[in-house]
Amino acid sequence: MAIKLNVNGADQSIDSDPDTPLLYVLRNDLKLNGAKFGCGLGQCGACTVMVDGKAVLSCVTPVMLMEGRRVTTVEGLGTLDQPGPMQQAFIEEQAAQCGYCIPGMMMRAQALLQASPNADEREIRQALEVNLCRCGTHMRILRAIHRARDLMQQANNARNGSAG
Repeated sequence: MAIKLNVNGADQSIDSDPDTPLLYVLRNDLKLNGAKFGCGLGQCGACTVMVDGKAVLSCVTPVMLMEGRRVTTVEGLGTLDQPGPMQQAFIEEQAAQCGYCIPGMMMRAQALLQASPNADEREIRQALEVNLCRCGTHMRILRAIHRARDLMQQANNARNGSAG
């Protein structure tokens, strides 16, 4: 069964069993390896992507539910040469140690900041409760998200022609 969806701005037609987890389609069929397989149960957040702007655990989301939807992975936030604000902030704060959880953290934070551009510390921490980091870089991750929030606000102000 062919399922049509948009991944990182490109229309895709996926011929897959409808019950296949979105994570497997992203990694195996589309070769987008940013989202990671962690627990396979939706309990660690390593597989987090955005669907229509909301954070979704792709390991427990059947691809059949993605028909006509917009999926964004960490690869869709920017490029190696031009990282997006979230990616740039994580680089500047050196927020990754092993890096396994980072794509999921970035995607959950991206979804939060798109929905709530002025998210405060409490909102950020609450949003990230779903995602686990075993390396203990939590404080750098939080700093990176605050930096990303500021970079996104600056970019928005520049687009709107106002000082920030």
